[in-house]
Amino acid sequence: MPAWVIDKYGSNDVLRFTKNASFPIINYPNEVIVKVFAAGLNPIDVSMRGGYGAATLSMKRDPLNIKQSDSEFPLILGRDVSGVIMECGLDVKYFRERDEVWAAVPPWKQGSLAEFVVLSANEVSHKPKSLSHTEAAAIPYVANTAWSALVNTGGLNKDNCSRKRILILGGSGGVGTFAIQMLKAWGAHVTVTCSQNAERFVRELGADDVVDYTAGPVEEPLSALEKFDLILDNVGGDTERWALNLLKPWSGAKYVTLVTPFLQNTDRLGIADGMMQTAATVATKALKHLVKGVHYRWGFFAPSGPALDEVREMVDAGQIRAVVEETFSFSQVPQAFDKVEKGHARGKTVVQISKGGDDL
Repeated sequence: MPAWVIDKYGSNDVLRFTKNASFPIINYPNEVIVKVFAAGLNPIDVSMRGGYGAATLSMKRDPLNIKQSDSEFPLILGRDVSGVIMECGLDVKYFRERDEVWAAVPPWKQGSLAEFVVLSANEVSHKPKSLSHTEAAAIPYVANTAWSALVNTGGLNKDNCSRKRILILGGSGGVGTFAIQMLKAWGAHVTVTCSQNAERFVRELGADDVVDYTAGPVEEPLSALEKFDLILDNVGGDTERWALNLLKPWSGAKYVTLVTPFLQNTDRLGIADGMMQTAATVATKALKHLVKGVHYRWGFFAPSGPALDEVREMVDAGQIRAVVEETFSFSQVPQAFDKVEKGHARGKTVVQISKGGDDL
């Protein structure tokens, strides 16, 4: 099948188009094969192209190390998919052929920059009726990431959010733009940091307060505001140094960061030592902040069809819209990577894989 693959890690020139990538096959009875109409790109695709997470992800792909080294190549990138089901495994109950679906492909599986992709049925959800495939491909990965961070790790849900004060550090990228809309739909008060030229954009998505990080250190204007119940950090770096002081102490307030050293540690130190180093880091930090009455947590992407089912209802109810910044054709995948690599996104970059997706 046609696909964009990489045969080694590196910069954009390792991307290679091929017409004979191996066709995905159903290995487990709960899997489905999806014909890809549109694929979304995320910063993790650029990182993975450069080898980020290689140690952990290759262990996840081949836990017993049966295959020889380098068995992950040729590797297909792309984490978001919108398309139709072509084939279902024997145990698949909720989907049938020709169903329109969307999903986030876990990083340890072959990605969506190909004509077909194989997924577990529990990673897949019916696509929102109100979105085209191109729009739908902008949502699943950031939705699953934000859901995992805010709901699974942060403990938020549609019933406990009203009047909670949430701060999103780095609000104009994919996860930020999704999180703003979801939290507003649930009745939270949302403060966002972003650059000045993204201010109008995040306000249109529903942000209540916006702090411009290009105008100087954001900790000063943020400290002037009332304290927060939860902080979602998409920025990392030295934000941890000051951000936890913005939380309401002794009230169960949480700081959830999506910028964690877990995969870097395992790439650098190997799986076992990397995990030990990581556990030590997170335990030390959690303890240090618990003493001040706030909870320090790491958030990770987790694939989940059921979470996307709930997101679909919010999309079809008009509470969340797809934010597509730019669309590329299948032949322009390297340009799409360039675009994502430059950063400063206002929403998502989407690649249209096969024609006819939107007029099925």
